[in-house]
Amino acid sequence: MAEIGKTNSLRVVREVDFGVYLDGEELGEILLPEKYLPKRWKVGDIMEVFIYLDSEDRLVATTERPFAEVGDFALLKVVDLGPVGAFLGWGLPKDLLVPFREQKEKMAKGREYVVFVYLDKSNRIAASSRLDRFLGKEPASFQADEEVELLICDQTDMGYKAIINGAHGGVLYKNEVFQSLKNGQQIRGFIKKVRDDGKIDLSLQKPGPKKVDELSGKILNALKEEGGFLSVTDKSLPKVINALFGCSKNTYKKAIGGLYKKRLITIEERGIRLCEKKKKEGQP
Repeated sequence: MAEIGKTNSLRVVREVDFGVYLDGEELGEILLPEKYLPKRWKVGDIMEVFIYLDSEDRLVATTERPFAEVGDFALLKVVDLGPVGAFLGWGLPKDLLVPFREQKEKMAKGREYVVFVYLDKSNRIAASSRLDRFLGKEPASFQADEEVELLICDQTDMGYKAIINGAHGGVLYKNEVFQSLKNGQQIRGFIKKVRDDGKIDLSLQKPGPKKVDELSGKILNALKEEGGFLSVTDKSLPKVINALFGCSKNTYKKAIGGLYKKRLITIEERGIRLCEKKKKEGQP
């Protein structure tokens, strides 16, 4: 069945002076205006189109792609304000409405917000910044250490709220984040823990030994790029280590300790040095 607010594969059923009509199945025939037609086409062809309601609430199709579809979370900019709410630019001629009741905070023109795109009771496509209402309520089936895709959606005193794989909510704790993050940023993360109350703790670093192994590779690459020496030790300031490698001082100490035991580096008073054998061999 064809779906409003989604990209659909629909068949051309007939031509008119101003475009073609597509078979929208239970939705009936849907107009694809002439300006969206490809150079070559014929009745019976299947076309990939996005379906939405035009300014007169008529179903219409377009070959243009919006920045987000129904069911998606996305970072969108307010392009206008009106008597019924804020309007977001989303890649289509008709802007996307965020009704006042769906605004977590009063929206301002020119600012960007993470929103959820949904269909209202009248089948109009709209958006909401009240994200919690649209996150999965069923228990999450994530496993500890599982790699996931995160969308940063809010910052609190505790840290950062993130949307996990476009469905569930989780938290990155401030004292465990060693890089700058902003709303709308998409980033790889890991499940740290699914708590008994269903809340999910997240991490941006691979857990346990995997985290140290990944950091070790970064340190070796940095040593190679800097001619075999880095003036960063386990006594360096945490902010210096964080700026270079995006990790905590404790994790850095574990990584260089492991490299030292493998005789890949030597630890000096002023820094760490790539072992001469590895340096000559050109190994990372």
